[in-house]
Amino acid sequence: MRSVRARAALGATVVVALALVAAGLAALLVLRANLTDQAGLQAEVAARETAGQLALDVPYDRLETGDEEDHPVQVTDEDGRVVAVSKDLEAISGTGTDRVTPQPPPAAPGKGDDDGDRDDDDDDDGAGADPGRGEVSTEDPDFSNGTATVDGDRADYRFASVEATDSAGLTLTVHAGAPLAAEQRAVASVRAAMLAALPVVLLVVAGVTWLVTRRALRPVEDIRREMAAITASEDLSRRVPEPASRDEVARLARTTNETLTALESSVDRQRRFVADASHELRSPIASLRTQLEVGAAHPELLDVEGAVADTVRLQVLAADLLLLARLDAGERPGNARLELGALVREEVSQRTGDRIPVAVVVSAPGPGGLEVTGSRGQLARVIGNLLDNAQRHAVSSVTVEVRAERGGAVVAVTDDGAGVPEAERMRIFERFVRLDDARARDDGGAGLGLAIARDVATRHGGRLTVAGAGERGARFELWLPGSR
Repeated sequence: MRSVRARAALGATVVVALALVAAGLAALLVLRANLTDQAGLQAEVAARETAGQLALDVPYDRLETGDEEDHPVQVTDEDGRVVAVSKDLEAISGTGTDRVTPQPPPAAPGKGDDDGDRDDDDDDDGAGADPGRGEVSTEDPDFSNGTATVDGDRADYRFASVEATDSAGLTLTVHAGAPLAAEQRAVASVRAAMLAALPVVLLVVAGVTWLVTRRALRPVEDIRREMAAITASEDLSRRVPEPASRDEVARLARTTNETLTALESSVDRQRRFVADASHELRSPIASLRTQLEVGAAHPELLDVEGAVADTVRLQVLAADLLLLARLDAGERPGNARLELGALVREEVSQRTGDRIPVAVVVSAPGPGGLEVTGSRGQLARVIGNLLDNAQRHAVSSVTVEVRAERGGAVVAVTDDGAGVPEAERMRIFERFVRLDDARARDDGGAGLGLAIARDVATRHGGRLTVAGAGERGARFELWLPGSR
């Protein structure tokens, strides 16, 4: 089942089904308990009525038990013998004994001699009895479920057992029942209604869940369809529709469009980079080829120095492009601990061909020192690119200052050249950007030095900024976090 709508509908249906089954069982149990308690109360009333008669020494065969079919009665003595039963009671269970034939004790209440016929005389009613001495137990009765057959009809009953003591001190137990047929019919009716309604409710739940999920996922399908179209057309300028809601789907659409915007920008930068790189590579290659062709035809006209210069420039450009490609691929910087002042001094000492001497000022390190963590080669490349840029624009001085600042170290390269216009101070860090368009390519470079420097600084967790240096010149500051 691959459809989210189908899984959602099935899950909701299963959960509702389990909830309904649990609620239905609980309702049936509560209903059955209440009806059983009502039947028990009726049985207790019938048992106490019979027990009251026994307490008044009413003879066993004259006990009035009411409706025998609704309230079958069985009376037992202390030894468990059955001494009286209601009329037409043919069988019973659940009362402790299943006998239904009375077995009165030898001295039955209300009988003063052996002639049983005297029981019919009016003078024998309560003869020798002392109604004040008999009593009915006030304790809660015992309840049990059982069956009884009355006049050929067998049914389930709720029995209540109540004790009574007659005037002679004989303790008798009255078992009176109340039918459970009403309880069983009610429970059966409710159960049948629940079983009949359950499939309908589940179908409604499944249908509503399907429709609601379909409506909720419609924007997702629109996003998927548009993404498929963008993939097929390779047109990254297109965007997926954003719902007006503020839910997760709307946030997904916005995030998708932000991703497409970033991807479009990245692809555009890559295309410009490839185009600019191709253009920059074409010039030294064409120049070198021309010189070699001329040298092949006229060896005496071969400009060896020019060919070497073009080759060096081509090598530097290829190295720059390779480093940018590695940075774009996410190459992580090294984790070597470097002393920034020593690195700057070493880099400056190797620049023997600079037209303007470089002054190095290293301030006393603070508590955190001037140590940074990173790639020695890449950081040296940044310092070299900043010095190359300063040498290209300086008039008479280039200064490098190294100092501790805000939990890190700063390398500030200052020149006294024309400076960078404030409106162009962000643009100069873009690739293949040169502000002096009239400058010769050989002197101006390809416009990758500052772009590489900022990318390396960012990869190391630092930053590279440019500002004015007083009345003339520019000041580039490289900040790097200190070692930990």
